[in-house]
Amino acid sequence: MANEVDSSTWTLITVTYNNERQLEESWKNFDAADARWVVVDNASTDRSVAIARDLGATVVERDANYGFSSSNNVGLASASTPYVAFVNPDVTVAPRSLDTLRRSVDLHGGFVAPQLYYGDDTPQPNARGLPTVAQKFANRGARLPWVDPSAYARVDLPHPTYVAWAIGAAIAGRRDSFDLINGWDDKYFIYYEDHDLGLRAWLNGLTVVLDPGITWRHTWQRETTGVNLSAWRHELRSALRFYRQYPDLLTFGRVRRSKRLHRTRAHLWTPADRSSS
Repeated sequence: MANEVDSSTWTLITVTYNNERQLEESWKNFDAADARWVVVDNASTDRSVAIARDLGATVVERDANYGFSSSNNVGLASASTPYVAFVNPDVTVAPRSLDTLRRSVDLHGGFVAPQLYYGDDTPQPNARGLPTVAQKFANRGARLPWVDPSAYARVDLPHPTYVAWAIGAAIAGRRDSFDLINGWDDKYFIYYEDHDLGLRAWLNGLTVVLDPGITWRHTWQRETTGVNLSAWRHELRSALRFYRQYPDLLTFGRVRRSKRLHRTRAHLWTPADRSSS
């Protein structure tokens, strides 16, 4: 697709698949003069496309459900702005925060995520550490006494902080930073693609930062918390691919002497000031 040249600072990219309700609830008041909103729709059978257009989005319609990563890349290919943010249909963006987000990206480099809040205004732990198998099991409720939960999912960050990755519901950076790592990995249909994006950023000399000074709302409903066999199949397939790519993390103990992930470990959970980057 040819890029549409405009004078906006931001392109916000949202992937949809039967998300009419989320679009209506989360984007109905969005109005940012300096942002172009692109919705990439994976052949929805509801009114997602019509609602997105009514709300002011440029809609790219795909002929089948090609997944989250692939459609994020379609949106990225359409962006001609210097800054890009990938934002889920159930995330409410505070328009006035975009300039703060731009400054944070410029200061820290790499990718920046806002602090997300659930619909009841409690903070969401979207700042994440290294996703070892042990941490993943503990995060799902397994009792592993040797695992420190605060080393994986945190909400108590008082200032911009380096993280291994941030959940893909809201992640931003310069367009050329996403180009540097070749965007999202299309082989992840859904799940673990955000883990991979964060680690590939670190491996390519970029950083990932959670900035608690920027707050967006995310009415998150993870399908794999219930009985959804299709979602579980997708998650298992993605998990197998991820741990084949990052065998350093296939451990129930600590990540030991990983040359690949050394930089991530050295910066993890430290203040994201330029002197330590």
